[in-house]
Amino acid sequence: MTNYVNPNLILESSRLEPGEVTWRSPSNLAIVKYWGKHGQQLPKNPSISLTLSSAFTDTKLAYKPKESGDTAISLKFFFHEEENEPFRKRIVNYLESLKDIFPFLGQLDITIRSGNSFPHSSGIASSASAMSALALCLCSMEDRFFGTLDDDAEFDKKASFVARLGSGSACRSIYPAAALWGEYAGVPGSSDLFAVPMKDNIHDVFRHFHDDILIVSSKPKKVASSAGHGLMENNPFAEVRYADARRRLQFLLEAMNKGDLDTFGRIAENEALTLHGLMMSGNPSYILMQPATISILDRIREYRKESGNPVYFSLDAGPNVHVLYPEDVIHEVRPFIEEELLPFCEERTWLQDWVGEGPVEL
Repeated sequence: MTNYVNPNLILESSRLEPGEVTWRSPSNLAIVKYWGKHGQQLPKNPSISLTLSSAFTDTKLAYKPKESGDTAISLKFFFHEEENEPFRKRIVNYLESLKDIFPFLGQLDITIRSGNSFPHSSGIASSASAMSALALCLCSMEDRFFGTLDDDAEFDKKASFVARLGSGSACRSIYPAAALWGEYAGVPGSSDLFAVPMKDNIHDVFRHFHDDILIVSSKPKKVASSAGHGLMENNPFAEVRYADARRRLQFLLEAMNKGDLDTFGRIAENEALTLHGLMMSGNPSYILMQPATISILDRIREYRKESGNPVYFSLDAGPNVHVLYPEDVIHEVRPFIEEELLPFCEERTWLQDWVGEGPVEL
């Protein structure tokens, strides 16, 4: 079992100069969904995602030697240049939980400035981009201070492990194009503890895939994903769901390797609807889709039947719709989106996105 506890990562504070590190990390869209967890952010079933490009979080972490003598986390947090106390408390708790992995965190005064290119808490996996960006900052700090993460593969693996502890889906954002999280016999090296890269296991058509995100609502969703995961504990369909996710994953991996768009799209749509079906069948039940969401889904299916173009939808835990299609039909699909789907969106807002190359240090 991977164990990153390291009591030796202690700074000689008198020699530490103030500094900063900045990472941009993308969100990701799970095709086979992760919904239901156990233990310390461990998944009930494996998931696979496409790494996005335009939907990202920029996180700048500035540090200096702590002025006080205690080892409690000292943090100022700004979201879009405004102090955000709820976010600060969450990050403090997260960093406190990491002090056995990064003991030097208790020796620093830290200021974090973070911002998204898309609405947070609205079902576009903002915690995935935010927590992965922060995890990358922490690993960069360790390598800068101690030179312990100069191997790129080990750096990414530890960043994925640490990101998972903040938000499960964040562990997948570390890698370009596609990533799989969760132990699965068909993928050597896969683990519940961190994600593994899948870029070399997917057909070229998926490396250039588009994911245009239609903003039905930018408001924070009524039920947080963390609460939604918890409700799976008493969901009568939970065990059947976890078994079905593994079955679908097998077919999806084959489809993504071969470039089978029809199978890919069918699974993507079924997974999206299953996710929301689980929400509606829980106790208490809840609905995150809105009437405009349903209208968009219906129209996408009608358009696919009428045009023959391989255009599909997916949903995360929110009302906003991901429109999925290959690069070679973009000139037909974009006018369809603009003319027929944007009227259902909040102020005709959408984010033109595509499969990306993963995080970048700024």
